[in-house]
Amino acid sequence: MEFKIHKKSTSGKARLGEIKTNHSRFETPVFMPVGTLGAIKGVSPEEVRDIGVEIILSNTYHLYLRPGHNLIKRHGGLHRFMNWPGSILTDSGGFQTLSLAKLRTISDDGVTFQSHIDGSTHFLDPEKVMEIQKALGSDIIMTLDECAPFGAGYEYVLNSVKLTEKWAKRCMDNKGDNGQALFGIVQGGVYPDLREMSAKGLVDMDFDGYALGGLSVGEDKHTRERIIGPVKEHLPEEKPVYLMGVGTPEDIIEAVKMGVDMFDCVMPTRNARNGMLFTDEGKLVIKNSRYADDELPIQEGCSCYACTNYSRAYIRHLFLSREMLAYRLTTIHNLYYYTNLMYKIRDAIRQDRLIEFSNDFYSKRISN
Repeated sequence: MEFKIHKKSTSGKARLGEIKTNHSRFETPVFMPVGTLGAIKGVSPEEVRDIGVEIILSNTYHLYLRPGHNLIKRHGGLHRFMNWPGSILTDSGGFQTLSLAKLRTISDDGVTFQSHIDGSTHFLDPEKVMEIQKALGSDIIMTLDECAPFGAGYEYVLNSVKLTEKWAKRCMDNKGDNGQALFGIVQGGVYPDLREMSAKGLVDMDFDGYALGGLSVGEDKHTRERIIGPVKEHLPEEKPVYLMGVGTPEDIIEAVKMGVDMFDCVMPTRNARNGMLFTDEGKLVIKNSRYADDELPIQEGCSCYACTNYSRAYIRHLFLSREMLAYRLTTIHNLYYYTNLMYKIRDAIRQDRLIEFSNDFYSKRISN
């Protein structure tokens, strides 16, 4: 992986960059749609690519359980298996063992957990996580980390940071030389000194990039922002920084100002399936009766397939009728909105007018 910084904002930490992987080249800041099981729910890889997406995220935990990494390897790797020509980042599965497993036990060796699918018992350690991600053939892979639950006390999070660092070293030792980029994951909960400890320990290992994990798990946005800025100062300027699981358009803009380069979140696709759509004016809930006879598109001026062909009234009708087309159209729109938002952010950095863009963005927001 190659990462180059082309432009830095003169009014903050934001930067315009470019990442080149084995499968694609894309500008940063970038948003990665989540295709947990090797698919963006409701839309085809071809439709995702037509929207302008260059990199997606899939998950090691889920693909290990079903259909299995060895099966995917036999089919030529995840890119070929799902017919995706762009880049893929795979998360290590550490967070999923916390949030999804029916029962888990953590030791220095790794994590023993029961599958959320059938209750079967499995064991993941750093070596196994690296084996799985090598088999998947993803372009950017993540270290196994221990994500402390929201509200965990200082001593628990301290031990989590130490364990995450040990596991990161074992992942680095098993990285291999197949062109995959390996990112370390900074943990530390809401404790600034533990975040600093985690960041410094990982930087000493010289990863290809660094992720900020353990956020967007229940903390308020102001707490999250107080963490991101100082941690970013402890990470090398020449490496990409990835904020995991965040988030809203507002969250993304504020994190970009602090120098974050990469984002992922299920929000645009999950909210689309629930009828909540993103627009320049804020959230639009298509189920509301006010749109029953509305001939306008979801967003006036939007060039996505849904907005150029269908009205709010029609999409609302599909949604209330539980027609599958409704979920496809709303997903296409939300993905296009996020992709276009990142394009606008990058253009604003390029023109050194990110603050003006941000002010204009917030001035358009209204309560829906």
